Amino acid sequence: MSLPSVPLRWERREPPLPAAAVLAVGDAVPALAAATRERVRGGARLAVLADDEAALPAADRALLVLGAEADLPWADGARYLGRDAGLLVPTTARPVPAAALWRRVIGAADRLGVLVPGHALVADTPAPITAPEALDAFTRPARTDADADGAGDGLQ
Repeated sequence: MSLPSVPLRWERREPPLPAAAVLAVGDAVPALAAATRERVRGGARLAVLADDEAALPAADRALLVLGAEADLPWADGARYLGRDAGLLVPTTARPVPAAALWRRVIGAADRLGVLVPGHALVADTPAPITAPEALDAFTRPARTDADADGAGDGLQ
């Protein structure tokens, strides 16, 4: 017996949700990491989740920053997320079917769940970051395949 398949669609949300997180993917990661580092140095209480494994293609790197709306950093190319039925979704978009259903489908009932076009994330909620320098590694652009082969680093 096969289960029915339901496509995920997005509708415009008005008014937008209050921001509870900001997400950067790919080339937007270094700018968000730098802005987050500065906010933490300034006293903001922010939590960070990163997916930046060396084997990941540069386009798949991700950085999620959680905190109070007033503390969240801004970075070009990053997307603000708000809570809809316990799931983090874009502040200006509504998933269809409802977020509560998608939260169960992706297995985020008791964990942090993020759903954005093209990506879903389920993880344990991170503790607030206490060492801003921990973000330094993410402020550098991702290594390319040429870098990994040694061709892009100027070494002979």
